[in-house]
Amino acid sequence: MTAGLPYWRLSNFYFFYFAILGALVPYWGPYLRGQGFSAAEIGELMAILHATRIVAPNLWGWLADRSGRRMFIVRLASAVALLTFLGVFLGSGYWWLAGVMALFSFFWNACLAQYEANTMNHLQGREQDYSRIRLWGSVGFIVAVIGVGELIDYFGEAVLPLTILLFFFALTVSSFLTPERRQERVSRAEPGFLKVALQPHVLGFLIVCFLLQASHGPYYAFYSIYLQDQGYSSVLVGALWAVGVVAEIGVFLLMHRLLPRFGARLLMTATLLLAALRWWLIGEFADLLPVLFGAQLLHAATYGVYHAVGIQLVNRYFVGPNQGRGQALYSSLTFGAGVAVGALISGYLWDVVGGETTFYAAAVLAAVTAIIAYTQIPGRRVGD
Repeated sequence: MTAGLPYWRLSNFYFFYFAILGALVPYWGPYLRGQGFSAAEIGELMAILHATRIVAPNLWGWLADRSGRRMFIVRLASAVALLTFLGVFLGSGYWWLAGVMALFSFFWNACLAQYEANTMNHLQGREQDYSRIRLWGSVGFIVAVIGVGELIDYFGEAVLPLTILLFFFALTVSSFLTPERRQERVSRAEPGFLKVALQPHVLGFLIVCFLLQASHGPYYAFYSIYLQDQGYSSVLVGALWAVGVVAEIGVFLLMHRLLPRFGARLLMTATLLLAALRWWLIGEFADLLPVLFGAQLLHAATYGVYHAVGIQLVNRYFVGPNQGRGQALYSSLTFGAGVAVGALISGYLWDVVGGETTFYAAAVLAAVTAIIAYTQIPGRRVGD
């Protein structure tokens, strides 16, 4: 699988990118609460991290498609994200942090879509092996979520910004080690970007992805706070996050077999039903640790299966001059707009109806989206 492929140089960027995510997503919310912010303010600040993903990938994707220099953009964005994150050490007010988070996340969120496109270009003809490279992002998330949890329990939450800064430095170095490969020219004329994006099956797929990620809003913004309020330590919270990502790695190793066998529609529909089950279990049984571990194992479906199906569908739908913007659109509508809307709404619900009911609402959203997925995603095979 690795013959002629810069496997480790491609993999290490994913490791550090998702190590940053593994430090931010579980621990930034509790860090903000420690700074004195309310649930609504935390929801708003966490939404910023994802809201910049609505604009950034599309802008940088357009620039990458026009210039063809994807890795130059990845390197530039990584370096500027590192520099702007330093602002966290210079102030702690709401508007200051909102501005700093908007800046560093704008550049950080510019990286992944273009890096994904570069990875798929290296994998020309063997795209099913994508998940074996991407799994190192999951490893990075696990290392960060467990390691940072230990650091916080030992040194306190003040250690978090410094740790994230070090991860940003490593990400920048990694971006300079990864070679660029441009997509091979296609022999046929490709339709315009908007014409592709507005095809019913493409639009339906993107709507499904948006709604699934919106159902993740309370999880990404408040899961750690929710568990801490139940009396769980930072180490145990980190372990629960890690369990989900370990399960995700297992699925990534199997996706090259699951996709051809079951097809995109069946896998995506099953993923959404399992997401509904997962959110209900978290809302109903937060005091039962074995149930929480079981719910975290469902992350194998709600992220692992979902993303492996999604990235290959995007790569099939958007080709040639549409590639960078296609990856950016997928990223911005789902992990950007979807999670931002979910985090924002869950922040407002949290103080009004409580954490349990907020997770119940997420479960209902995922269940309804399963019906949409079954009717809107065509075909048995990826790309049909």
